[in-house]
Amino acid sequence: MWPNNSLLGPCFRPMNITLEERRLIASPWFAASFCLVGLASNLLALSVLAGARQGNSHTRSSFLTFLCGLVLTDFLGLLVTGAIVVSQHVILFDWHTVDPSCLLCHFMGVVMIFFGLCPLLLGAAMALERYLGITRPFSRPAASSQRRAWAMVGLVWAAALAVGLLPLLGVGRYTVQYPGSWCFLTLGTEPGDVAFGLLFVLLGSLSVGLSFLLNTVSVATLCHVYHGQEAAQQRPRDCEAEMMAQLTGIMVVATVCWMPLLVFIAQTVLHTPPLMSPAGQLPRDTEKQLLIYLRVATWNQILDPWVYILFRRAVIRRLQPRLSARARPLSLRPQLTQGPMLQ
Repeated sequence: MWPNNSLLGPCFRPMNITLEERRLIASPWFAASFCLVGLASNLLALSVLAGARQGNSHTRSSFLTFLCGLVLTDFLGLLVTGAIVVSQHVILFDWHTVDPSCLLCHFMGVVMIFFGLCPLLLGAAMALERYLGITRPFSRPAASSQRRAWAMVGLVWAAALAVGLLPLLGVGRYTVQYPGSWCFLTLGTEPGDVAFGLLFVLLGSLSVGLSFLLNTVSVATLCHVYHGQEAAQQRPRDCEAEMMAQLTGIMVVATVCWMPLLVFIAQTVLHTPPLMSPAGQLPRDTEKQLLIYLRVATWNQILDPWVYILFRRAVIRRLQPRLSARARPLSLRPQLTQGPMLQ
């Protein structure tokens, strides 16, 4: 209903910006460098993961499967969205001319929601897996842990894709966003726009909150075992502490990168009076804030692999040699004669 030209699709809103302004805002060198650093970081993490998965226990293998799914998702997200954004910044094509039917915009919108939700949902799934592994070690057969982990990753991908497809089914809309180089959900006042925006915020916030709760319980349980009366017989293995350190780092990165954007979306769609005009135009300050928060959220895809790379025992011991000189703690493998145990 916004385009004055009836031949244009529904993804175009009024956006008063000149070509010169777009050149100043959309630097092709910055966008290309950002994507290349992110892709290289995730490729490095994937290569390290490929070596780490060989010869590991079922518990460790399951966790590494989740990590592999997370890093692979971040890599593909940067590859797909980066290809569109960098091309737009280099060519500065007119979206109205290139994509009048909004097919590219809808595709990018689905991709943005999919690759935005996946890291948050995978973080929650990893937190749940570690929580069950630490507090319910006998509730799951160890032999099927890797298959179960891949099934969980596939379920997360399917759920995120289903949410991303909702605007194509009439719940919400994808529109071209300031400065005309990307597409995202619409921060409008239409019931569908509000519902879809709040659904995205709710899923993201619940994932972060669930990760925080489960990780807190898991860390507290490990500390209790470590300092408990049976600490001498059941100290956590190095890999248990390593996995929780990596998972906590992933949670912190996701929270810092994504919560500002999620809060901003909720505030904008619920703002009274509405920030978006009936013609579909947002205040310029609001559009700039959305762009800044989106860029902050994108850092999640670059920082995730470095959390795994830097929080490994080999790296920590090189940074702090004294850790490699201490006595190796005893395993937490379940002992049938010794009370509660960790997987």
